[in-house]
Amino acid sequence: MTRSKPATRPKNPRFSSGPCTKNPHFTLEGLGGACLGRSHRGAGAKAKLQTAITRTHQFLKLPKDYRLAIVPASDTGAMEMAMWSMLGARHATIAAWESFGLDWVVDVAEQLKIGAEIRTAPYGEIPDMTALDYDGDVVFTWNGTSSGVRLPQGTRLPANRKGLTICDATSAVFAIDLPWHDLDVATFSWQKVMGGEAAHGMLILSPRAVERLETYTPAWPVPKLFRMTKDGKLNEGLFAGDTINTPSMLAVEDYLQALDWAETIGGLDALMARADANAQQIWDFCATRDWISNLAQDAATRSNSSVCLVFTDAAIDDAAALAKRITKRLEDEGVAYDINAYRTAPAGLRIWCGGTVELDDIAALLPWLDWAYEIERGAL
Repeated sequence: MTRSKPATRPKNPRFSSGPCTKNPHFTLEGLGGACLGRSHRGAGAKAKLQTAITRTHQFLKLPKDYRLAIVPASDTGAMEMAMWSMLGARHATIAAWESFGLDWVVDVAEQLKIGAEIRTAPYGEIPDMTALDYDGDVVFTWNGTSSGVRLPQGTRLPANRKGLTICDATSAVFAIDLPWHDLDVATFSWQKVMGGEAAHGMLILSPRAVERLETYTPAWPVPKLFRMTKDGKLNEGLFAGDTINTPSMLAVEDYLQALDWAETIGGLDALMARADANAQQIWDFCATRDWISNLAQDAATRSNSSVCLVFTDAAIDDAAALAKRITKRLEDEGVAYDINAYRTAPAGLRIWCGGTVELDDIAALLPWLDWAYEIERGAL
């Protein structure tokens, strides 16, 4: 007998892993203070950009001597800036275990061609980070958005490293307690945990990263969008709101509104706690079901932001078709949007659990997963 349709729907069905749902108190009216129709070089707009940088630095509790800049092209742009400007000074290792990390492999191996060592792991697993050569540069992703696999909580990288650690942290920042002193470069975008609009990235640099920029010139041409130095010195304006290209001041205002909300609920610690609680609900759900489980093989590596799930029913012949049918049915019901697995990941579901998602919405979603699975499993 098919179970009855659940009586309660999530109030907010937006569980996309990027752009992520807006914070619960978001309003269009809250964007009324945006500095629109003005030059981003003018005093008013530049002050907004500087405010976004300063508040982010404080909110994330970055070390005082770390630098932060708003850069073009989202997290991808920030990572490209770092790799094209800094790699090549030492031998490098690229650790990848999901689609975006593999993009950085392509950059380094096929574009920069510096002969880097490539360490990969299949979806659901993670390379042994302790076995990497930190006398050289190490490029890696902290939290795999498309795999739902992250470095375990409490992970530390060698303090006596000679190379730089370059970390794509876009699904980790604001959701995971990061050891900033272990990261020389970290990149992220507003569109992930904070639910901001796309196209803007943020780049965090340690003093060691700044030293690399000021003492090393790559063998290849560096595009204008990636340049962070002038006459051999760090371009200080970049870290004071003087962006390389024209930013969207509407997106900046949206991000500032998200920071306002996050501060009212308790700041960074509260955001991380919300993500933990959201993800735990799904993990507990999977633990009592025989048809679905976490893609992460080791519980210590399960992401608390991008939760990726796979079907464990051995009788399923076409997992991709099942996932597509479940996600379409839940979208048609107005229950969950955009929860199919990433296109290159194993077939299954992906549910965003970052801090802008409400715990009650996760709780309301879970019975619908059972309902949709039972209907669509029987239809295949």
